[in-house]
Amino acid sequence: MMAAFLFLTVLGGGGAAWFVAQRDTAGAAGKQTYSPGQVVHLEGFTVNLADAEEGHFVRVTIDLDLERTPPPLDKDKPASGLPVARIRDTIIGVLAASKADVLLSPDGKIQLKKNLVNALNQKVPEMSVREIYFTEFLVQR
Repeated sequence: MMAAFLFLTVLGGGGAAWFVAQRDTAGAAGKQTYSPGQVVHLEGFTVNLADAEEGHFVRVTIDLDLERTPPPLDKDKPASGLPVARIRDTIIGVLAASKADVLLSPDGKIQLKKNLVNALNQKVPEMSVREIYFTEFLVQR
């Protein structure tokens, strides 16, 4: 009698644990999770800003968070497989169109990140940039 009671208790506990584990797995499957792509570090940029009469410039170092691994290597692309010239040209163009006062504000940096992501995804669509990280950011006035 005692053995039967113990057996049913263990069986019931195991079944409850299995049920909870299945529910947690199903809940996790429905949520979108961050799947890291590849973070690419770029050499620093020093660019004159759109404040032409005042001679302001920005020095920034950027890391790109890509949604997927870059395309395969090509003879016209560097060892990383990325079109570095197009990437750098796009970033320089966006930075050069910016003004110092805007970049110095917190909202200005957020908007700059959005502008860079949009410009890079338009001009270098094979990269599919998810996020931009500033690892150095200096505006000289």
